[in-house]
Amino acid sequence: MSGFDRWGETILGAAVAIVAIGFFAFAAAQAGQTGARDGYNLSAAFQRIDGIDVGSDVRISGVKVGVVRALALDPETYEARVTMVIDEGVRVPDDSTARIATDGLLGGAYVAIEPGSMDPLPEGGVIANTQGAVDLLTLFASMAGNSRNEETVQ
Repeated sequence: MSGFDRWGETILGAAVAIVAIGFFAFAAAQAGQTGARDGYNLSAAFQRIDGIDVGSDVRISGVKVGVVRALALDPETYEARVTMVIDEGVRVPDDSTARIATDGLLGGAYVAIEPGSMDPLPEGGVIANTQGAVDLLTLFASMAGNSRNEETVQ
């Protein structure tokens, strides 16, 4: 092996290492962004929040209007408490419904708010009407079980 080949391999290895370090630095910087946005906090309690994490979208009519700021377990009710920061220009009515939705079968989860028509919730308000995440595997299993039961009855 000639000296040129060794230098070429060394330079190529260094370039790969620099790209890898840059990628990890970028990923670490993005992971540190927990949705520091201007807005006001709302919260909601859910039975299940599968797929939701800090930084997940909060959407109204499919439009992103905020992010999930914090997740916590209520030790008394064992419900998941989701704290969201909503953009300042968006007012969420107090009779709105918050539900956990997904972008298709393989998409990420987000909090979907279906607005009501009453007075807006204040800073720190709680969305009382919620619908947790649907466990698709359990849903499919129950549908398969129901179809088997129908076949045996006929």
